[in-house]
Amino acid sequence: MRAGENGPRTRVASALGATRPHGALAFPLALIVAIVLADVLAPAEVHLGALLVVAPAVTASFAGPLATCAIGALAVGAQVATSLQPTPVAMENVVAHTIAITVITALVSLARHLQDQRASELGQVRRVSVAAQQAVLRPLPRRVGPLNVQSLYLAAEDHALIGGDLYAAVRTSHSTRLLIGDVMGKGITAMGDAALLLGVFREAAPRITGLGELMAYLDARVSASTAETARPEETTEFFTTAAVVEVPDAPGPALLINSGHVPALLHHGGRVLTCDTEPDPPLGLGLLGTRSFRPRAYAFDGDDVILLCTDGITEARDPDGAFFPLAQRAAEWTWANPESVVRQLRHDLQRHVRGALQDDAAVVAVQRNGAGRSDPA
Repeated sequence: MRAGENGPRTRVASALGATRPHGALAFPLALIVAIVLADVLAPAEVHLGALLVVAPAVTASFAGPLATCAIGALAVGAQVATSLQPTPVAMENVVAHTIAITVITALVSLARHLQDQRASELGQVRRVSVAAQQAVLRPLPRRVGPLNVQSLYLAAEDHALIGGDLYAAVRTSHSTRLLIGDVMGKGITAMGDAALLLGVFREAAPRITGLGELMAYLDARVSASTAETARPEETTEFFTTAAVVEVPDAPGPALLINSGHVPALLHHGGRVLTCDTEPDPPLGLGLLGTRSFRPRAYAFDGDDVILLCTDGITEARDPDGAFFPLAQRAAEWTWANPESVVRQLRHDLQRHVRGALQDDAAVVAVQRNGAGRSDPA
């Protein structure tokens, strides 16, 4: 939005419902005309003026408060006009109908104003949360070293609460390291923890040689931060699930460490494999000195694709409460390149949940440069 764009003209247009087609106002206007004509043509003992209250009520469903008040004023005028026809209407009926139209117009206009105000506030919260999330969770480049990379962040339908899903990619002197994680919780606290983990990973990944040592360092930093910010009265454990992948520049296997995170999927040799590594506890549980991280090697050849995601994918439910069957759907995809894999995942996920995610979700797919086939889709 350009500076000065949100001025009085914009506010008035919003109140009038300018974001809707102007032709929509033709319906309540036609309704008023139809009721007046029907009242004029009806027998003398039939009075239809009370139906004019429908016009402002209908208008409030799609237009702003000013447009609703304008339609209400026209309805009042039409009510008065029908009372002046040759067959007079009892004055008490005219007054009662006029008061009813006025009161209903005022109530629905107020309700519409409050609804628009709430929508504006929610929109502002969403813009702030998106800006904060984008400042922390920068989009991954399409190419990182010898890898083609495709990332995706899907926000839940209610985006007022910032999620703790995260991902990052860092180059070392001989490899590329990728991180995907999910901080427990929502809001500013989760975003702060996510920012901490991302910052530590970006700083430490290029200089710490071993992947296990890197994961231990991340665990130590997350545990220290959790201990510093924890309140004595809190009994809930705060932790972060994470997976780290290292892909060497030279041909060779990829290394993976999974700390309580969703298992990665690997398309290798025409099959989709679940990288079911030895289970490690999540980061931040304060188990310093009592745990070690040992990476597991997976063959990662030319056409292979690794898919990483958060539990916003695997725990997404359909209207009947069934979880998204990631492994089953993945076996049906065309694993031509990271872009096609992420596109198929998004399509199947949205079909499963009918468009409304219950939780934020992050996805990263990687493949060696020049290995991808053309997408038949």
